[in-house]
Amino acid sequence: MLYYNINNPVEKVSLFSAVMRSVSENTGLYMPETIPCFPESFFREMRDNELPGIAYQVTRPLMTPDIPDESIKLITSDALNFDIPLERLDENIYVLELFHGPTYAFKDVGARFLAGVLGYITQSLNRKITVLVATSGDTGGAVANAFAGKEGIKVVILYPSGRVSRVQEFQLKYAAPNITAIELEGDFDDCQRLVRTAFADRELNEKIILTSANSINFARLFPQSVYYFYALAQMENITSPVVISVPSGNFGNLTAGLIASKMGLPVSRFIASTNINNSVPLYLETGKFVPHPSYHTISNAMDVGNPGNFQRMLSLFGNDYSQIKKALAGYWFTDEQTIEAMHELYEKYSYIADPHSAVAYLGLKSYMAGAPSTGIFLATAHPGKFPEEVEKATGVKVTLPVSDSEPVWKSEHFKAPDDYNFLREFLSSTF
Repeated sequence: MLYYNINNPVEKVSLFSAVMRSVSENTGLYMPETIPCFPESFFREMRDNELPGIAYQVTRPLMTPDIPDESIKLITSDALNFDIPLERLDENIYVLELFHGPTYAFKDVGARFLAGVLGYITQSLNRKITVLVATSGDTGGAVANAFAGKEGIKVVILYPSGRVSRVQEFQLKYAAPNITAIELEGDFDDCQRLVRTAFADRELNEKIILTSANSINFARLFPQSVYYFYALAQMENITSPVVISVPSGNFGNLTAGLIASKMGLPVSRFIASTNINNSVPLYLETGKFVPHPSYHTISNAMDVGNPGNFQRMLSLFGNDYSQIKKALAGYWFTDEQTIEAMHELYEKYSYIADPHSAVAYLGLKSYMAGAPSTGIFLATAHPGKFPEEVEKATGVKVTLPVSDSEPVWKSEHFKAPDDYNFLREFLSSTF
């Protein structure tokens, strides 16, 4: 399997190169040259399989022969050592809970898989790697946890000052000595811009091996396809079309779902559900993509005005707007509507949802009002990560299953200006 640069399709690289570079010199993202499609028998048989087994079968076609089968099995079993249950709320509405991993967010799946892949690469090549990542919320904590203590790997995480929750910031500051959390004076788009600038810096990349743990790295994004397969494996006696609503910010999660669909997953349509950072829903309405500055909301992990994976989404459909419209619907919602949805989920179904999951519920509800379907919405974070918002909406006090008051390891942490030269100098000295 080769991977092509979506900005220059003639450029094709191996899996190792795609994972270690994350993006090309012209900031193009990598995609697999072909996406295999499973036969119908695979979907019948997967109902009898466990999550790690499904993960191995789904990821193997894009990982071999660069990574041997036994190593893929080990990576998937280590990464997915927790459950991803599908809960039924009523006759036609399900919720897929993605927050049962160590940092209580869906990002655990991709981050742990990527950590396994990069761990295999560093051992195979006997090289040290610097992982640079921008976070608007849950990515940072998941990456810090997944890479904590990984020998030969240094992780540098940029996050916007004052724009992440208390729990999210805690997970960044207390992970491991090989983790550095940089609190940037700016928003997520500023963090992402500095990351992209670093990857385009040829001189820097000649000094160090620099890669990303954001969803711009295909090995972080693609494993998320697995839980879409697992969701349908848990469903029985479904007679109406299945639609899935995905709370979206940088659109890696949704892109993974669209890849699963290209692999044959029988989903009728995906729903892009966003907060007021609505550049993609507006594109689906108008055919014009107009990025904008990030707007701060209570669903902060989705505060992305210029989603990095939008170009990947276009590439999956050959930049054909009509084909994208067939596969994808889009809705966006305000904080007030999000709080009302959290209240409704609790009052109607006794279900406590965080703000991001509530946005996904709203998108599903909006779509199903005009199209009878069996709907799944993704619950991407544990409600205990957003206790103030949950209590405001439901009157219920929630906490995380494990206390965050007794850290074992402390990360390196400091504040920094929105200045690439500062970041460049720091990265040059990471090893």
